[in-house]
Amino acid sequence: MPTVRDIKRKAGKEPITMLTAYDAPTAGIVDDADVDVILVGDSVGNASLGYETTVPVTVDDVARHVGAVSRATEDALVVADMPFLSFGVDEKDSIENAGRMLKEEGAEAIKLESGPHTVELTEKMVQLGIPVMAHLGLTPQHVNQYGGYPRQGTDAEAAERIIELAKAHEDAGAFSLVLEHVPANLAAEVTDAIDIPTIGIGAGPDCDGQVLVVDDAVGLSEWSPSFAKRFGAVREEMESAVEEYVAAVESGEFPAEEHSHEESDLEDLY
Repeated sequence: MPTVRDIKRKAGKEPITMLTAYDAPTAGIVDDADVDVILVGDSVGNASLGYETTVPVTVDDVARHVGAVSRATEDALVVADMPFLSFGVDEKDSIENAGRMLKEEGAEAIKLESGPHTVELTEKMVQLGIPVMAHLGLTPQHVNQYGGYPRQGTDAEAAERIIELAKAHEDAGAFSLVLEHVPANLAAEVTDAIDIPTIGIGAGPDCDGQVLVVDDAVGLSEWSPSFAKRFGAVREEMESAVEEYVAAVESGEFPAEEHSHEESDLEDLY
């Protein structure tokens, strides 16, 4: 099983693969494919819980899904994504919420949507033994502030802020950094500026690794962002299977004789 140190050593040497997972069956499939990191993202809100954004996701929501994923994972590093307002408000609560993911649910690290307010918190968590993956660029928990999901770091001032925050979180002890929806040339600059690995999503090819929401990768989502790629057609397969099931029941084809059994000891009941 890779550790945060193993992931950190991959920077500039081996590509890092990361996918989300929210349940045990999916985690098992992802783990068997030798993915390096499984992120139990707060994207569970959009992907599984029916919310329009990640904002309503709670600590209990994430904990439940982290536990399911951890129990099904043998090799990948499991990272718990800390949801909106579970960190950065009160240091004690932030640490307890993050620690719960490791102590009770089996995660090996946590991820924070990062900013100036998470530098000292990252340092404190790392001191206490909670490995931290930082996250800069587009941070979806700020959707109400952004008014959507716009690309970040598109001017010199914003790009410089991201570079400086990346360095600050590296200095604070973060073992890796997610860069989301930023220009590819900015992601390349950040990757060159720090020694910890960068993991991109919509950030071009020059990061040390890549991450996608698993629903987008396998083709389960109804809609995917422009920077995602469908590597399968799971939604179409499921739709076809469900339609065939309905037709088989309605026609009487299912259940067939091989799907049922009779017990001879019950013959006297008739």
